[in-house]
Amino acid sequence: MPHPSITAQTYPHKPAIIMGGSGEIVTYRELDERSNQGAQLFRSLGLKTGDHIGMMLENNRQFLEIAWAAQRAGLVFTPVSTHLQQSEAAYILENCGAKLFIGSLALAEIADKLVAAAPGQIAHYYMVGGIKPGFESWEEAIDLQPATRIADESNGVPMLYSSGTTGQPKGVFVPPMGADVNTPHPLASSMGAAFGFSAETVYLSPAPLYHAAPLHYCMMMGSLGGTVVVMEKFDPERALQLIEEHRVTHSQWVPIMFIRMLKLPEEVRARYDLSSMQFAIHAAAPCPIEVKEQMIAWWGEVIVEYYGASEGIGVTIIDSANWLTHKGSVGPALVGELHIVDDDGNELGPGEIGTIYFGGQEARFNYHNEPEKTAGAYNDRGWATTGDVGYVDEDGFLYLTDRKNFMIISGGVNIYPQEIENLLITHPKIADVAVFGIPHEEFGEQVKAVVQPMNWADATDETAIELIEWLRDKLSHIKLPRSLDFHPKLPRMDNGKLYKRHLVEEYRAGTRSEKVPGPDRED
Repeated sequence: MPHPSITAQTYPHKPAIIMGGSGEIVTYRELDERSNQGAQLFRSLGLKTGDHIGMMLENNRQFLEIAWAAQRAGLVFTPVSTHLQQSEAAYILENCGAKLFIGSLALAEIADKLVAAAPGQIAHYYMVGGIKPGFESWEEAIDLQPATRIADESNGVPMLYSSGTTGQPKGVFVPPMGADVNTPHPLASSMGAAFGFSAETVYLSPAPLYHAAPLHYCMMMGSLGGTVVVMEKFDPERALQLIEEHRVTHSQWVPIMFIRMLKLPEEVRARYDLSSMQFAIHAAAPCPIEVKEQMIAWWGEVIVEYYGASEGIGVTIIDSANWLTHKGSVGPALVGELHIVDDDGNELGPGEIGTIYFGGQEARFNYHNEPEKTAGAYNDRGWATTGDVGYVDEDGFLYLTDRKNFMIISGGVNIYPQEIENLLITHPKIADVAVFGIPHEEFGEQVKAVVQPMNWADATDETAIELIEWLRDKLSHIKLPRSLDFHPKLPRMDNGKLYKRHLVEEYRAGTRSEKVPGPDRED
């Protein structure tokens, strides 16, 4: 697989990056030159192969230019979520050992706070799009550097941090597959081959680049010589416009994006030509069955789902045709061997719910500077898990139920919130929903639902009763929420994952009161 510099030699004017909002284009020649200048700057500052840098940027052209500069300088680069609190971001920068930090003028308020709280090992601070006190201009600094390659190029890698949905973020370090900058992307032979990525691909990336899948896939496209269309911020109608405008062939989504596109008015949905789409890939969170049925009916059998994690322990994949005969599944294993294990370490048979493990992988990941957490992810057979729960059917297809941390145990019965959330999100009055357990004196836990309505005017007792009654015919009594509250905006990040931990902590600490009672417990 060639490096972007190879495409720059053969097709220098080909767009490598197109920004979806501004229309700004970065050609392969420009990407090659800017990444060379960035690598030259890193070396001039004394950064060497294996050193770490941190970056907090919104989706912009510089994000991928910096990523490629770090890649060819052999650095380990950590993009930091723009939604994190100051203490969380400072923890990541300290934990990863960043020696340099790059912020953005658009996020200057956060960047200023980070400078005040940042660990002492950071020696250099840069800012793109302008400058603030304490920062140097990234653009001015690299303009002074030669656009030629550094003499000691080496293959750098990103180190992403887990989303922190269940606890403190963990840095997932997967070492590079080889030192040569032309080493194939680690996903090229699996996901890249499965989706038919090539130099002809036009890939729409609607999610923030600081998340694992968007970053890896955009960099894989750069190494293949394709074109990535990066949305500065996801907007459901604008996404449809970009597919038509750029004849997008591949795209990647999370289920909440499908939901928001499906809730557009019918005349808006029908307005755009989506016929160029060959693969509409989705991942990151379980997709409600009804939502996926509607997407396949709308876009055709181009919807493909995969399940994996930043840790790279294994991957499953399922296309539309197989999904329609295994609804709700995330498919059989593409990478690694699937195992379902109970709490005592015993492997379970088809249809039995347990913790999902993958085996058969020679390469091992580690959580940066956290050997105990790394060891805890592996069992005595060398299989690894990220804590998700599910089961495998007779055909070897995996079904997710929920994260182990979010399972509700009420009266000794295991209840998986995802099942309830997947039903509620299909209601026309609901924009988003979180279901979790709260303490109950008699039953241990009871089911709580917190709903973000499409219109805040619907945040009434009457609507709450309507929603619970609507659920009554669709769920067994024990799974029915015992109370339902409304929230103006749930903590769901742009990666599609719900940061439920924050809500759970609020309710369990008693800082939120129950305003809308549900049905009395009868069982």
